[in-house]
Amino acid sequence: MAAALIPLAISRAKVGPQKRKHPQVSSLSSETFDMTITSLTANPVPTLIPSNVNSSPTPPTRSNLPKTQLATDIIENLAKFPHCILLTRVGGFYESYFDQAIEVAQLLTIKLTTRSWGGGRVPMAGFPLAHLDRHLKRLVQGHQRFAAICEEFKRPDGSFERRVARVVTPGTLIDESFVNPFENNYLMAISSSSDTNGQMSMAWTDVATGEFFTQTVPQASLRDEIARIRPKEVVLRDTLRTIASHPIKEALAEESAAVSYIRSGAQPLPLANGEDDLSTGEAEAVALLTGFMKGSLLEHIPEEQELSLLSRPTHETTTGRLQMDSHTIKALEIREELREGGISGSLMSVVKRTVTSSGTRLLERWLCSPSASASIITARQSLVAVFHRSPHFRSDIVTLLKQTEDATRIVQKFTLGKGDVDDLRAIRDTIRIWDALHNRIQAERPDTAAVSLSTQAVADWEALEAIASQMNSLLPLAERIDSALEDRELAQTRDSEGMEANTMVPDLSLGEALEAEDSEILAPPGVGPTKTWTIKPKFSSKLTSLHRKLDKLYRQRSKLEDDLRERTGAQSLILNNSTIYGWHVRVPKAKDARKMSDIEELGLIEVLLVIEGYPYISYLIRQSWTTLGSSIADTEMAILDAERAAFTTLREEIKAVGSILRRNARIGDELDVATAFANLAVEMNFVRPTINESSVLSIVHGRHPTVELGLLKTGRNFVPNSVHLHPESRLHFITGPNMAGKSTLLRQTAVIVILAQTGSFVPAESATIGLVDKVFARIGAKDDLFRDRSTFMVIMDEVGRGTTVKDGVALAFGTAHYLYDVHRCRTLFATHFHDVADLFGYDDALGRSAEPTYQAVDFFCTDVNETEDGYFTYSHRLQGGLNRDSHGIKVAKMAGIPGCAINVATDIARSYEARETARRDNGTRLRDIGRLVAERHAAMRSLGTTAE
Repeated sequence: MAAALIPLAISRAKVGPQKRKHPQVSSLSSETFDMTITSLTANPVPTLIPSNVNSSPTPPTRSNLPKTQLATDIIENLAKFPHCILLTRVGGFYESYFDQAIEVAQLLTIKLTTRSWGGGRVPMAGFPLAHLDRHLKRLVQGHQRFAAICEEFKRPDGSFERRVARVVTPGTLIDESFVNPFENNYLMAISSSSDTNGQMSMAWTDVATGEFFTQTVPQASLRDEIARIRPKEVVLRDTLRTIASHPIKEALAEESAAVSYIRSGAQPLPLANGEDDLSTGEAEAVALLTGFMKGSLLEHIPEEQELSLLSRPTHETTTGRLQMDSHTIKALEIREELREGGISGSLMSVVKRTVTSSGTRLLERWLCSPSASASIITARQSLVAVFHRSPHFRSDIVTLLKQTEDATRIVQKFTLGKGDVDDLRAIRDTIRIWDALHNRIQAERPDTAAVSLSTQAVADWEALEAIASQMNSLLPLAERIDSALEDRELAQTRDSEGMEANTMVPDLSLGEALEAEDSEILAPPGVGPTKTWTIKPKFSSKLTSLHRKLDKLYRQRSKLEDDLRERTGAQSLILNNSTIYGWHVRVPKAKDARKMSDIEELGLIEVLLVIEGYPYISYLIRQSWTTLGSSIADTEMAILDAERAAFTTLREEIKAVGSILRRNARIGDELDVATAFANLAVEMNFVRPTINESSVLSIVHGRHPTVELGLLKTGRNFVPNSVHLHPESRLHFITGPNMAGKSTLLRQTAVIVILAQTGSFVPAESATIGLVDKVFARIGAKDDLFRDRSTFMVIMDEVGRGTTVKDGVALAFGTAHYLYDVHRCRTLFATHFHDVADLFGYDDALGRSAEPTYQAVDFFCTDVNETEDGYFTYSHRLQGGLNRDSHGIKVAKMAGIPGCAINVATDIARSYEARETARRDNGTRLRDIGRLVAERHAAMRSLGTTAE
């Protein structure tokens, strides 16, 4: 034994490369991203440019570049993607080098260090693979930067090619852990050319779901559509980069979307069904969009899969849906609370009862784009009604929906060449749940011969059956997947007991790894402590054969291990493999190491290794184990290759029925929203509104759901109010003190209309909604009201505020008169300018207008209830008439304004009131002014001499 002994006494630190203290590199400004790079490729033309990065980086001198293969790969990729943060995979890290590393360290708040390269030291920063999503979130979502992900691809000779597999941008996220599953992540492209009619074209897609849309809108509506869709990133032609006043730039000014540019020459993706039905502008927008996607997704869009990535886009129009502009979506707080900007306090947060992520995405789209089709709304209401009437049935459906996965996103992952075995399991389980949903609906179907149902109940059930019948059974596919996959809990495990892969590989820090040969300390394929397979051996004859071979090799290993233990007397002896020592015999216990004898006869060469805390651990090399272990490793690799092939086969089978899976998923989403609306109606006492195509809007004791929920949480009750708009009363003029409920009434009326046309029940005792095709909410003085409008509903609050009383009254009356006389739409108009009521001919004795021209104007107000001690409470109840007192002085008194100031203010107010009363009594009647102005402008319009 002594003759064969090769003693090595080394500390743990010497097992791997030495740690070195690197000098700190001083921080530079963010402009250093436009670093100097010498191009090593022939005229690289980057096509993707984020708006927040200089488009003309300048190159460094070539003579100073390191000469290693890793450095060459990095330099080439930086030249190909000069506007991206390049993250290069090196072993177990993603790393950044040169001047760009300085910016990466600053943006990600990670350590900046240096490494020795090319006879000098260069800046570098990096992080472990497991932290990629965390840092991508900061780079892409937080800083709106592009990240080029450079991966390692092993060559046959064992070396590595490093090439960019994907460029991650705010609009091209796929399955990153930080993607919000409850909202769409849209990438939009806008064509910069408009036709002779001033129309502009858009195309947008959610890369994670594959949903794809196009639309052409008037240039004036572009901003509203962007607010409705809310893209995360907008792609424009590079020619717009330096044009600051372009209409597209103006439309994007108030949105938070990242803006990126694409240079000419980018190749778009082909569409599966061609572009024949697209307008010229839409075709250009699609080309911009798909060209950007192709430049970003790279390895995830192989050439043979380009046709399957995008099908014919859904062409959206402004007809058939209730339109809301950007101001209205924000003013009504549909998606976000107005002041804080978060979802809490929004309409979405209050009505959301969906239990799936895809159902939540559909709910948000419906709330921001309700239907204007009576048949569609009625069909949705019917689903809600069925579930509303049957609590047990509703509960069963919700329980099943909770078990479904986001099939739309999984199918898209497979289309992009991503996904894993867990996604296969998710598709299998979801298909089974869909069948269970269909069966549960059929089981609940009432027997109309045995049970008497109303005509409405029968129609409701027919609507549910109509949507359920569109769901296709894919059980054969689920069984096919099930026959291939090992159960998660019972996954077939090939126990390689004692074969601890990389047992003695030190935990290298980034700095230590860099000092090794280009950080390429990679574990060779080999036997781990256990090997868990995901595909059943019987799935294919090749897998069956390989598993039989592997079982035989495992038995040989066990026999060899037992033989060596018996012959040496070392019971702790195990056959092992590690990166440093290769295939070897390990004797971890010192007492067993001392028992060993005749190692030369056994064909062993011993290495005694002294490691801090682990004295006298023996490693012995035996050729027979090396041969056997290599065979095991080769067979395991062959099984992994066969499993990858089996996974690819299953993935292709799923892609082949992708359209059916997407349709089933959409039906599941609609059921999710319908059950959610039913639960909402039960919890908050909503009722089914009547939908028709009249001009009536009648809401009895309506409530604002968001405000009501907030009050209930504090133990207070909401005061409901009624609204009755119809052709003979189409403008309601509302006055009253501050904080007395005027704005709440306006908003709740619009919200009830939106909920009704989404298909939901509404917070009221009863409601009849004549279809509304546009809702405009104007809260405050900032608006761009006067556009070409059709029949719609408008709510106006505080028009004219922020200017003088004279101008405020003039603007308020001009706006109200325009809506009343020109567009003749249903309008709720709240103001503190009481003189506007006089301009409309309000008569205190009649309680309405005395002018025939304004007979369709009705007047309502809120008021306060005063107490004997001088205090008051708001009544919040709407009543007929005009309230000329805003009670501002009372509010100021309650707010603690000094008494002397209150006394002076009271005297001034009395003087104003006396003057106004005298002015009205002396015949200076605003009613006459209002009538004369109206008559003059009516005559001008008839002659075509005034703008509409």
